[in-house]
Amino acid sequence: MIGQFKQYISNFRLFTPDEPILLAISGGVDSMVMAELFHRAGFNFAIAHCNFGLRGSESNQDEVFVASIAELYGVRFYVKNFKTREYAGFNKISVQMAARTLRYEWFDELLQTEGFKAVATAHHLDDQIETFFINVLRGTGISGLHGILPNRQGIVHPMMFAFRRRIEEFASDEAIAYREDSSNRSSKYLRNKIRHDLVPLMGDINPEFRKTITSTIDRMRETEILLNNHMDEIRAKAGSFTKELSTLKISELINLQPIEVYLFELLQPFGFNRSVTDEIASGLEDISGKQYFSPTHRLLKDRENLIITPLGPAGIQPAGEILIEEENPDIKKPVQLRFNYIENHQELVVSKNGSIAMLDASKIEWPLRLRKWKEGDTFVPYGMINHKKLSDFFIDNKFSIVEKENAWLLISGNEIVWLVGHRIGNAFRITPETETILKIEWLD
Repeated sequence: MIGQFKQYISNFRLFTPDEPILLAISGGVDSMVMAELFHRAGFNFAIAHCNFGLRGSESNQDEVFVASIAELYGVRFYVKNFKTREYAGFNKISVQMAARTLRYEWFDELLQTEGFKAVATAHHLDDQIETFFINVLRGTGISGLHGILPNRQGIVHPMMFAFRRRIEEFASDEAIAYREDSSNRSSKYLRNKIRHDLVPLMGDINPEFRKTITSTIDRMRETEILLNNHMDEIRAKAGSFTKELSTLKISELINLQPIEVYLFELLQPFGFNRSVTDEIASGLEDISGKQYFSPTHRLLKDRENLIITPLGPAGIQPAGEILIEEENPDIKKPVQLRFNYIENHQELVVSKNGSIAMLDASKIEWPLRLRKWKEGDTFVPYGMINHKKLSDFFIDNKFSIVEKENAWLLISGNEIVWLVGHRIGNAFRITPETETILKIEWLD
């Protein structure tokens, strides 16, 4: 295994033997085998351990164990204790996302201050398969199908040549000590459901499934490289790109087929999602002056060009609508909205804060649309049964001129879901029959 390990690092030029590498060691079998291979290969490395404090004494015992391994190898040891649940609650994100954010922020700090070439994690081929299915289930483009890259932004994955079973066999044969993480057995996490349920089922259908899907992921990675090289040629021919102003020649775009795919690849770096780029593609021959918005940029259709500019510090007030997709709903401009799904239960307290909308998720029709209010708009405010003109609602609730000018509507289908920051539509309220709640927070 040591030969495969060194060959993989050499093939992908992850680092040279004398470059200092920081190993992310949890104490589990994957990372402990990685540490042993680094030691046997004679590489220059140190060990870092994150104590997320999520499993009580188990977490503290992991820290003690990893510290002892660093002492055994005679290498530098870095450890940090995180208040993970507090961080997750404060930032209104999942515990898993909080742990990931805290971990990589600390790793980046160590890279900058301690002079390491890269951080090495023990992700292996089974992790790659699980990540592939997570992305497929959530919806993704080709970049979500290329798997875990060997080297990306200061993070290297030198164990991506081996499957989990081979790593466990090596640990057993070589009597490598490691710690078991009890949370890995829990089925409440999507990754564990895929690991314990989906992957074994696929293995029953095709005994060579792991090798087959790994080969497929490699082909997707190669295809993405070809696509990127081709798109570089298209960008050079069809457009001009600077930080403040980018243009695309309509005369060049209309010759590209399929135009929807090309336009998405050209505009995705500016934050435009597929629904918006498809709309732009269908309107290439329309009259000039139409505008489209992503969370970060505005696109203006001129007679000969598509003109793309970044939104200003205060955001440009769009004349049209902004589509909000279910796959990636959070937006920062023109207003900052954060979306989360939560399960309804008897103990749940429904927020009465106007900056939070808690809605029956089953009533929502995606994509949502965000736009300014206009004369003639009506909705049924929460707690009422009849439609009311927004202009009358503003008068009744003593909106100032500025408040009316800054009023945004979130729309599902043809109905107003939320007068952002003020009142939800009654049809979208939570009832005893509601199973899943869509929670939207206005963060401005």
